Amino acid sequence: MKYLRFGPIGAEKPGALDDDGRIRDLSGLISDITPALLGNLPTDLSDAPVVDASPRIGMPVSHVGKCVCIGLNYSDHAAEAGMDIPTEPIVFMKATSALQGPNDDVMIPRGSVKTDWEVELAIIIGKTAKYVDQAAALDHVAGYAVFNDVSEREFQAERGGQWTKGKSCDTFGPLGPYLVTPDEVPDPQNLSLSLSVNGIERQSGTTAKMIFPVAEIISYLSQMMTLHPGDVIATGTPPGVGMGMTPQTYLKPGDVMELTIAGLGSQRQTVGAD
Repeated sequence: MKYLRFGPIGAEKPGALDDDGRIRDLSGLISDITPALLGNLPTDLSDAPVVDASPRIGMPVSHVGKCVCIGLNYSDHAAEAGMDIPTEPIVFMKATSALQGPNDDVMIPRGSVKTDWEVELAIIIGKTAKYVDQAAALDHVAGYAVFNDVSEREFQAERGGQWTKGKSCDTFGPLGPYLVTPDEVPDPQNLSLSLSVNGIERQSGTTAKMIFPVAEIISYLSQMMTLHPGDVIATGTPPGVGMGMTPQTYLKPGDVMELTIAGLGSQRQTVGAD
């Protein structure tokens, strides 16, 4: 099943896609797609009306508790960044205030000179995970989604401290369009990812190249922090980011990013200036 939230910012309604690709309004069945409901979302859409318009799509789950990110998780991306392949997952946080709908504008923050793109597979946790082993890790997944881990590289790497400051600017976390349930993603390590800027493909990869696969990431994080329903984990990006180009190339107002992960849908963001 593909679940989504649609409508104006702050007033999204819960929905799902039917077999014909139409949005069905679930607001007569549930109030919203919340962390508490991720294990009990409606699967029978027969009583859910069709949404005739083409509404704005919000991020597919509300009230995200935390957004945990994994850095340098593709061997070919580590190479383009000129960094060693990590022996353990590199973990950093993205402020939840950065999260937004998949097609909302991305705003370059004041003072930015190196705003970059990163298509990533996101995991949305559906069941509390604490000290779980890898064999049971995927049982804790509510679904998967497309994620753009937008990054300001100067803030991230040249201004001291942790990566979080370059990852957490407002609008730097487009998520969605859908929460795609695990039954539709039989192998999260066999998904193609791509991102283009102004119609030119910049990133193309596969989750098969992850250094630390989904199950290992969930298990690893659960040894250090409890993962709660609604938590989002961004699993790293394949090569092709602006930082790795020669010369380095970064986003500017008016640019358009388009992202796709096979089976999970697509995003499209226009870049503006804050």
